[in-house]
Amino acid sequence: MSALHLISIGPGDLREMTPAAQAALTQAQIIIGYQGYLDQIAHLLHDGQKIQESQLGQEMNRAREAISLAQSGQTVAMISSGDIGIYAMASPIFDVLREQGWQGDKPQVVVHPGISAIQAGAARLGAPLGHDFCTISLSDLLTPWPVIERRVEAATWGDFVIGFYNPRSQKRDWQLDKAVEILRQHRQPATPVAIIRNVTRSDETIQVTSLGEFDTTVVDMFTLVLVGNSQSYPIGGGMATPRGYQKEMNQEGIITQ
Repeated sequence: MSALHLISIGPGDLREMTPAAQAALTQAQIIIGYQGYLDQIAHLLHDGQKIQESQLGQEMNRAREAISLAQSGQTVAMISSGDIGIYAMASPIFDVLREQGWQGDKPQVVVHPGISAIQAGAARLGAPLGHDFCTISLSDLLTPWPVIERRVEAATWGDFVIGFYNPRSQKRDWQLDKAVEILRQHRQPATPVAIIRNVTRSDETIQVTSLGEFDTTVVDMFTLVLVGNSQSYPIGGGMATPRGYQKEMNQEGIITQ
């Protein structure tokens, strides 16, 4: 049966890609994705498959093309790095399906989950996600900055471990500084911060520092920034967060010790 498979290829090392995702990829007739991702999976493909490259910034067009091909009777695979449902192509696909009044078939859509950058980074560090956590994209290309800022403030006040995606680029060089400014208003300077770049890839680098000493200029678009909560601690070059709170809190939920 023809279908549209939304395939997560993982954070970089294809050994982290699930067997189910690999099987769906090899069975697809058409593979659609950004060229950088297609290069990663090239050795998993075979001669009978058609490859369609798409440029960054063409996500909606890519989604429409994939849906149209699947509706025509083709078995189509749309690929994204990390988990395709996290800041990736699953969302544009379902946006287009909603526009079309999709009822769950025509085409059949199968989402194949994967390991995201925050999961892979957490595994490298130890156990930083042992308690409640959230992710926030600092890119204001699709989300207004006031909305992002409000989310950073809420997550900071709520004492979540926070993973910052899209933290800094050449054109967006102030958003991370603003987020750190908000964090420093509510968290101790010793709060551990991990700078995770190109996790699971050959040029992977991971640095654990503190909120007080965090240098944002070392961060780029290939980096995930992971900020601990009030209970997180550095350990063995990594970072961990207890499953419960060990210190007393006042009525407003603020750590008092």
